[in-house]
Amino acid sequence: MSIDSVTDLWETLFSAQPDPPGTLVLVTAVIALLVVAFRPLWRVARNAVTIAHEGGHALVALLTGRKLRGIRLEFDTSGLTLSAGRPTGPGMIFTLLAGYIAPSLIGLGGAWLLGGNRITLLLWLAVVLLLLMLINIRNVFGAVSVVVTGAIVFAVSWYASAQVQAAFAYVGVWFLLIGGVRPVFELQSLRGRGRMRDSDADQLAGLTHIPALFWVGVFLAVDVAALVIGGFMLAGQWLPELGTTP
Repeated sequence: MSIDSVTDLWETLFSAQPDPPGTLVLVTAVIALLVVAFRPLWRVARNAVTIAHEGGHALVALLTGRKLRGIRLEFDTSGLTLSAGRPTGPGMIFTLLAGYIAPSLIGLGGAWLLGGNRITLLLWLAVVLLLLMLINIRNVFGAVSVVVTGAIVFAVSWYASAQVQAAFAYVGVWFLLIGGVRPVFELQSLRGRGRMRDSDADQLAGLTHIPALFWVGVFLAVDVAALVIGGFMLAGQWLPELGTTP
């Protein structure tokens, strides 16, 4: 690859795109909210949240010195990340803590990038992270899910117009911010019916001797905070338009 090609690629990745229309930011938020709220759509789209959830477990496991054994993504949108290391201690605690807050925190990071109009950079980072995750997938459905998701993101980033890229990126970030909250309520609902006895919250309770409900509250607090902060970051791009006069 020539120096000019590298320079062009660098400029493509790190240059800021034009400000999107304010209405696009609002409309994409509504679309994401409908996807999360409408159960048939949520059952399909939730796979993206599961990918982020298990990716959060995997990343923190590696950062805390644990050895990653593999990731499984299931057809029912559940997942499992296996890592080796001490079964107790901070590394295991942070690894368990990461799952339910990862989608919202990824969405918050995406909102920060979009606030700087780094739309192309956001899409390419998503592709790279999905490729890294694919290396550690240990079942066929999981591999197909990650490949299909990555292919869609890559196709949009490479072939779509700037307007389509912007709409896609905003829907994706809004979806992670809003969709990151719903699994916490689903978790507590299942726990209340005596299911999910080995959930992340229950495992944290076993390690820390702090009730599982406390950890559910931590998940919810972090996810709601990310939604509020990320929402303000994104909404700041269309609120000024409401105050303009023709």
